[in-house]
Amino acid sequence: MFKQRKHKTFNYKSRFSKGNEENSNDGEQTRKEFVSRWNDKRDSSRKVGFGMSIRTLILVLVLLLICMYILEKKYI
Repeated sequence: MFKQRKHKTFNYKSRFSKGNEENSNDGEQTRKEFVSRWNDKRDSSRKVGFGMSIRTLILVLVLLLICMYILEKKYI
């Protein structure tokens, strides 16, 4: 009497199925090569820092503030 609806079908292939073991190994190898090249490039382009630690910078800042306070009190 009425048309019955058919279920939708899809042509889905799992990325990690047993038939794709060779492809997954190739992908993993390419990933490892990419990561190693990226690490080499990152290390070579990394800039050498200023050489002063945060502790030293804070100490210099505190000494500067103390000197400014003393000079202000002395000349006012």
